[in-house]
Amino acid sequence: MAIHDGDKEAHLKRLRRIEGQIRGLQRMVEEEKYCIDILTQVSAATKALQSFSLQLLDEHLSTCVVDAAKTGGREAEVKVKEASEAIARLVRS
Repeated sequence: MAIHDGDKEAHLKRLRRIEGQIRGLQRMVEEEKYCIDILTQVSAATKALQSFSLQLLDEHLSTCVVDAAKTGGREAEVKVKEASEAIARLVRS
């Protein structure tokens, strides 16, 4: 299952804000801003991406994984494994 239309617009809006943060970082580097100020903004952008990832994961668990679990069988196993692997990647990052 893909992202729902209502969620899609909210996700895109959020990603555009993050994109703006990244462009701001580029400007800061071009303008040779103080390193600590740039690092502070990197931290903010990183947190924004992490928050986006967690929201997307939550939606995946509450829709795709729950639907597959209701059906059972191999599809449920695949969805749980995918979610576990995604969580592992997020924890490592």
